[in-house]
Amino acid sequence: MSVSPQFKTVIENHLNQLAAKDNLFAETLKKENKNIDDCCTYILNQVQKLGQMGFADEEIFGMAVHYYDEDNIEVGKKINAKVVVNHHAEAPKQKAKKEPKENPVQEQPNKTPKEKAPKQQATLSFDFPE
Repeated sequence: MSVSPQFKTVIENHLNQLAAKDNLFAETLKKENKNIDDCCTYILNQVQKLGQMGFADEEIFGMAVHYYDEDNIEVGKKINAKVVVNHHAEAPKQKAKKEPKENPVQEQPNKTPKEKAPKQQATLSFDFPE
């Protein structure tokens, strides 16, 4: 299998975060007949079967969970594919506590508050060489 380490890390991080919240899935993740490389191969084969090139994170994460849930799942052949991951693939960090500013309105009276941009759904894109 030839997927980027970033793709593999994103999948691993998601599965580990899910396992931290769900004790039953934590046990599922420990299955001896399962591993992250086969999980990624399974995902690539499913994506290729569907024929789409872009997916929401949750669709791909759902495939990863399905791989671990099913004991008799066909992983498929190893596939070389380019996977574009549009977010950083490090483990989540704890947010640092911010010190509250003292009356920020008085410090900058001529500035209007900036509107936050709507949060975009992260996606993963796939490209299979022919």
